[in-house]
Amino acid sequence: MATAHKAYRGLGMEGSVARWYERTTRRDMPEFRALAARIAPQLPKGGAVLEIAPGPGFLAIELARLGLDVLGVDISRTFVELARANAAAAQVPARFELGNASALTVSDACMDGVVCRAAFKNFAEPVEALKEMRRILRPGGIALLVDLRRDASLPEIRRFVDGLGVGWLNRMIMMATFRGMLIKRAYPLEDIRRMMTEAGWQDVRIEVTPIGFEAWMRK
Repeated sequence: MATAHKAYRGLGMEGSVARWYERTTRRDMPEFRALAARIAPQLPKGGAVLEIAPGPGFLAIELARLGLDVLGVDISRTFVELARANAAAAQVPARFELGNASALTVSDACMDGVVCRAAFKNFAEPVEALKEMRRILRPGGIALLVDLRRDASLPEIRRFVDGLGVGWLNRMIMMATFRGMLIKRAYPLEDIRRMMTEAGWQDVRIEVTPIGFEAWMRK
């Protein structure tokens, strides 16, 4: 019997795990607002934006607050339910649907922008996901990919965690999580550039962040 293809790497984000993640990331609202404020000026007023793997929907909601027409697509049913509830509570018209980053049901050339934050390392088919991001963009559209990078050094990780201002126990847990799981699953910058080229992206600007990267791509 053929086995179903798994669309993500690592732990599935459903049920209590997804709800824990929502509670944990809710404290990062200033970061979501700041990122949305940087993205919005790059897009047409009222432009259409797809967020791939929006999780609880916090970034998508902030983009919708700024007047963008936002759709979020996530592989997790729990995240879709949570994001819809969060959008309703925020009274913004952001929409959320179930879907696979490497096989989107969105039409060709229908989006002005695509955003994917903190999820690329989890995709089972990262090159296909990059191709899909390019396919759905209108000519001149912009995509933003934000994630960790495997070549982040131990001193960089330590400085990042120290800067979070958490207690010693949380600091130890976060160091172990970053070193033992998240960074190991991430891609080095060399591989990220290679995959982008393979997916057909030519206009790419990659900026290194303390333990990750931001890649701005234009179709």
